[in-house]
Amino acid sequence: MDAMDLVGRVERFIKEEKLLKPGDSVAVAVSGGPDSVALLHILFLLSPVWQWKLLVVHVNHRFRGEESDREADYVRSLSAQFGLPCEVGTIDVPEYIRLSGKNGQEAAREKRYAFLYEAARRNGAEAVALAHHADDQAETVLMRVLRGTGISGLTGIPTRRPLKKMELIRPLIRITKQELVQFCRDRGLSYCFDSSNAERKYTRNRLRLEVMPVLAGYNPRIVESLTRLAEVAGVEDDYLEGQAKEAFARLVTVETGEMHFSREDFTGLHLALQRRLIKLILNYLAGENGSLDFIRMELIRKAVLQNKTTTLTLDVSERLVMVREYDRIRLTERREPPGSFYYIVPEPEGDLFIPEAGISLRYKVLNDRESLPGRKEPSTGYAVFDLDALHGPLAVRSRREGDRMAIAGLKGSKKVKDIFIDEKVPPRLRSSMPLLVDAEDRILWLPGLKHSEYAQVTPGTTRYLVMERIPRKLDG
Repeated sequence: MDAMDLVGRVERFIKEEKLLKPGDSVAVAVSGGPDSVALLHILFLLSPVWQWKLLVVHVNHRFRGEESDREADYVRSLSAQFGLPCEVGTIDVPEYIRLSGKNGQEAAREKRYAFLYEAARRNGAEAVALAHHADDQAETVLMRVLRGTGISGLTGIPTRRPLKKMELIRPLIRITKQELVQFCRDRGLSYCFDSSNAERKYTRNRLRLEVMPVLAGYNPRIVESLTRLAEVAGVEDDYLEGQAKEAFARLVTVETGEMHFSREDFTGLHLALQRRLIKLILNYLAGENGSLDFIRMELIRKAVLQNKTTTLTLDVSERLVMVREYDRIRLTERREPPGSFYYIVPEPEGDLFIPEAGISLRYKVLNDRESLPGRKEPSTGYAVFDLDALHGPLAVRSRREGDRMAIAGLKGSKKVKDIFIDEKVPPRLRSSMPLLVDAEDRILWLPGLKHSEYAQVTPGTTRYLVMERIPRKLDG
């Protein structure tokens, strides 16, 4: 194939994918190997027509001593031949590995992308062009299959992705390694050889050197087959991700540090969307998506779908828990339960804020029965007492083990714990529920739930204590 045919293919791909616009400034990542040398040369040949402004960027990781230094010198020389500006960053990755505890490839990648971005930003570039090619794509897909993956993993290396306020682009992702090496030969372009690519201690190298040749014996077009799989998976993954985001917007309520949804709504989703919705929520909450294996994801999904369970708590990760509260499912950051609290109710009127419960109790004294709230529409948001029958001072406190309440209209008393269960108060809220008690510690009122039999209004009542529950934040 003629070298200019390859240039034309890359140009058409850039147009189809809208990777670059006329007049763009582009930072080209050049390692000195045949892939990046070919990329630089192709973009250089196209730049007069597209009016691109090219910047060459090279990162010396100092992994291979003199070999790394020679590559940096070569890239400087190549840039000078093309008359292009060049930035070379020297990063002591081995030292960074020692300090951070990260593995070599992860550390090198982190530092490399950080320098590429900064160099591009300083020079006003809209994009950073990388030389990943079809063989890289095939190896990535195969590696993910061997480790275990879903459709998202089969998409492989993206053609483009955001890098803060610019984009990373890969114009060569459909071009094979062999084609790029041949292009360099045809154009008389020299390049460097990275000796670490022959080291079998890296999984990717072993796949490339040992597994891919075996697969090519079964299918000589194995690279093309795997890259096509990545493209097909990419389109379907994009569609399913869009459907998941629509379901998220429709079904999920977002609050600080947590998200929740209805179990009934969740069960109506297709299995594929159930899994994606969970992943999406976890990713939004804490970037947990990539660290959760399939087994853990299925454990979460099946816990949501269980028919018999009313409440449960499931550890998702070190940072997150899933809480099922009857029909409500919450994925939330771990929180310490509130401690015990005790507040005296000042006399005679005012507002008492209870921060643990996120509510205020507003209270006032009335002398006119006709002015009492809730006469026509009774509400658990109000409580009215015979002021003269109360044993003050009143107080608001948290629940205690063994608490019982004598409920108006019922014989005997009932455990507060059982009241919470009957009223379906979520377990996470029970420790913060306020109890209004008198001087003898008898429970007078569970705001929003139940009124006791003590100090009830009678025909002979002349002074009325009215208490109202005022929410200060959204309740569970």
